[in-house]
Amino acid sequence: MSIDIGIDQNDRKEIVQGLSQLLADTYSLYLKTHNFHWNVTGPMFQTLHLMFEEHYNELAVAVDVIAERIRSLGEYAPGSYSRFTDLTAIKEENGVPKAEHMVAQLVEDHETVIKTARSIFPAADQANDESTADLLTQRMQIHEKTAWMLRSLIEKE
Repeated sequence: MSIDIGIDQNDRKEIVQGLSQLLADTYSLYLKTHNFHWNVTGPMFQTLHLMFEEHYNELAVAVDVIAERIRSLGEYAPGSYSRFTDLTAIKEENGVPKAEHMVAQLVEDHETVIKTARSIFPAADQANDESTADLLTQRMQIHEKTAWMLRSLIEKE
């Protein structure tokens, strides 16, 4: 069945391309944050363990919202590790860094997600896709606040 939501098919495909990268970045950040939750040690253990859990739970909801937006635009959402690996700009962590390095990596990763979200705006604006623009704005606000909170943990006075 054809889709007639007031957004041209080519515009929808371009928006979905960006949203697919955002989905891959978000899922990769979810996995890294969950990994750090499991493996964090040191004097900030309790604080970081709980904070990381809060963050990965929020990211788990976000991946569903992003994937459902992709589906609403008439395309299939990527959903495999290999596809996410191809699409993401988040650097994988295979080791177990010290707690402060975990936090620093997550700051960078949240900033990466913000830049990915911001890069989709021109296509969404051009297509008058307010729904995607709203999703992007909400995601950016969450990631900007999270990056600030993480950054505040490791800033030197």
